[in-house]
Formats: sequence, structure tokens, C-alpha cells
Amino acid sequence: MKHPLADLFDRAEQIENEIASREADTAAHDAGAADPVLRTRRAIDAYHPKRLALTVFEVIEETPSTRTFRLRRPDGGGLPPFLAGQYVAVYADGTSRPYALSSSPARLDHYDLTVRRVAGGRISNHLIDTLAAGDPLTTGGPLGTFHHNPLFHGDDLVFLAGGSGVVPAMSMIREIVDRGLVRRFHLLYGSRDLGDIVFREELDALAADDPRIRVDHVIQDPGADWAGPTGLLTAGLISTLTGPLGRRTVYVCGPQALYPYALDQLTALGHPRRRTRFEANGAPADPTRQPHWPADTDPAEEVAVTARGITFPTRRGRPLLDALEDAGVRPEAACRSGECGLCRIRVVKGTVHNAEEARLRLSDPPAGYTHSCVAYPLTDVELDV
Repeated sequence: MKHPLADLFDRAEQIENEIASREADTAAHDAGAADPVLRTRRAIDAYHPKRLALTVFEVIEETPSTRTFRLRRPDGGGLPPFLAGQYVAVYADGTSRPYALSSSPARLDHYDLTVRRVAGGRISNHLIDTLAAGDPLTTGGPLGTFHHNPLFHGDDLVFLAGGSGVVPAMSMIREIVDRGLVRRFHLLYGSRDLGDIVFREELDALAADDPRIRVDHVIQDPGADWAGPTGLLTAGLISTLTGPLGRRTVYVCGPQALYPYALDQLTALGHPRRRTRFEANGAPADPTRQPHWPADTDPAEEVAVTARGITFPTRRGRPLLDALEDAGVRPEAACRSGECGLCRIRVVKGTVHNAEEARLRLSDPPAGYTHSCVAYPLTDVELDV
């Protein structure tokens, strides 16, 4: 069948005839692999799986509030490749949450998920309180744009981490060591106290033994035996520890409050925004603080949401994705931060607030599309999910 756009391209007929004349690819290793569609499907599933059924091989206590869950395939097979800094979505309790991988991408026999307990956290507490060695766990495949890009980020890197924001940094450091990369990595890691430092022993050992790795701990509430840097990651402290940033790429990962603060400090140092990489970090804690939230619109007031033939109430200040999931309507989702676009839905009727975090296409708002993880219903809405 002739492609409807073929006439728009030079030599289209010649190319189509050439494709039609090719012999079928029968270099199959099994009966099913002779089907090119099946082979393509298998390749996609191997490298970009929608779901991974994994088993908890080991649970490692990092701090009193932090656990690392080492995951493997039940058959012991290799896992999809990833870039240091990326995450996987964890599916549990009727919802999902993204967790960065702390393991090295050079070791694909397992994934390490390092999870810190969050006050009121639905999934972090569920995992830490219930997950044990031998238990199954479903994740998505690796995703995310927060990773080192050798073409643009260079080989002299600075990473500002707060709390569990050290997790993607740990993956980057482990990759440098495992692959013997010619790359310098300086981690400035802020923690509340000494007992709150995740991976402390490994980080300190690597920094002592490997000249490519430097680690500076910054403690907010130090004990009497701490002689290192204290307080916050101020512009002055960053400059003292790193020296001139120059053209170095700076990564930032941690609590939401760290992001605007770190940007202010780096801007004060004259560091260009294009040289700073921020990890996506969830929906805004308070969407009403964003300048385009409509004045006099009460986030606590309820509106009606209609999707897939059902109607249910939800607060204006709650992300649509959360409300949909609780109503049994579960769009595909991963980052829950407005970035990946898997939870993209169309607003048929009504108005929503698209948070600043939403990475929408230019064509999305005119067509009614939104990322439900960072969209808030301002009026009664009808959704195409």
C-alpha cells in the first residue's frame, strides 16, 4: 500500500520498490524472532520496559530513616541499562513514586533504590515499614533527564546535595569508579546532623582513596566533635569549598526548598543558569504561591471531576493525578513532577492551573492537554483520560 505522504518526497517510489524487493530477515535465533515486529517489541521491552517485576534481594539500613532496597530479576537476568542520575517509578499501594537509582550503571545485575522516610509519605513509609528480602516489587524502566551528558556537561563537575538528594550523586560517583572515567566530581552534601548522612562511610573512603572524587559534608546541627563546614550551602561556602566554578556544570538535588535557594546562591556567584541542572522533585508543595495562581481562588474548596464515566469531588489544591488514582482512574505516570509527560491527559471542559513545573508542549494548552501530576482543577472539569 502506497504511503499517503510518499508523493511529497523525491525518489519515494524508488525507495518503496527497493524496500519491497528486500529479502525477509530470517536470521532468527528462535521461531518467534523471525517476525521483525516481534523482534522490535522484544528490543523495546528489553531496553525500555513499561514494567519490571523484580524481587528484593537485600535491604540495607543506611541511616535510621533510610533504606537501600537491592532489586534483581527473579531469574537473575540483566536489567535495562540506565544513565547515572536516572530514576525508576515504583508501583505500590495503588499509586507510584519515582526513586533515583543509587547503584552504578556499570552493574546491571541489580538496581539499588535508596529511600528515605518522609513524614506522611504514602510510599516511602510503606516501603520502609513493609518491604523485606524476598518480596516482589514492580517498577518501571529507567527514566529522567537528570544525568551527566559528556557532550555538554564536561568532565569537571560539582554536585550540591541535600538529604536524600545524594542518591543520584552516589550513582554518578560509583560509575566514575567502576568504569575508570577521566572525570572529576566534587560533592557538597548538606545534612541535618552526622547521623543523617547517607552513604557516609563509602563516600569518605572513596574521597580518601580516589583523587577524582572530593566530598565535603556540611552539617546544620553539628555535635561537639565536628570540625568541618556547618550551616547552609551559601554562596560564600560554595566558593570557599569549590573555588571559582568557571565553566563547570553544577547539579542540584534535594528537598524542594533547596532549589530556589541554591539558584540564588549560584546566581550570586555569577554562575550561568545553563550550567546548572536541577532534578525534578515532585509537584509544588503549595501551588497557590506561584504567581499565576488565580487570586481569590480557595485551594481547599472542592470541585467535581468527571473521567471515564464517573464523577467525584476533589480539592482545587490537589493534583489531578492524585485525585484520579484515589477514584480508581490510573493514568500511566512516572516522574510525578511535570517532566516526563506520561500522565498527559486532555481537559474537555473546565479550567485547570498548570504548575510552573509542567513541561508542556507549545501545542498542549490550546488543545487542552495537561500533565495531570502538576495540574490543579480550578473549576468543575471533564477529562479525557
